[in-house]
Amino acid sequence: MAELINNTEIQERASQLSGWTVEGKQLRSTRLFKDFIEAIAFVNKLVASSEAAAHHPDIEISYNKVTLNLTTHDAGGLTEKDFALAQEISTLD
Repeated sequence: MAELINNTEIQERASQLSGWTVEGKQLRSTRLFKDFIEAIAFVNKLVASSEAAAHHPDIEISYNKVTLNLTTHDAGGLTEKDFALAQEISTLD
């Protein structure tokens, strides 16, 4: 099981991620797109990196808005896996 990151490190790591916030035991990012098709295209881009990491975001889609939540459920909070995937997702357009 992945090891939880302490609160100080969480804040340090989160400050280095553009477009992500810490909400409770999750990293959250919301992105807006021109329309539903672009929103779904973005979600489809998440598949390869999520599968490669064996770690998957919780995804909410509302027309042109995609909200991603990352947490390591089996560890009960934020781990290195969450920050690594958030960094990878941040590189996607």
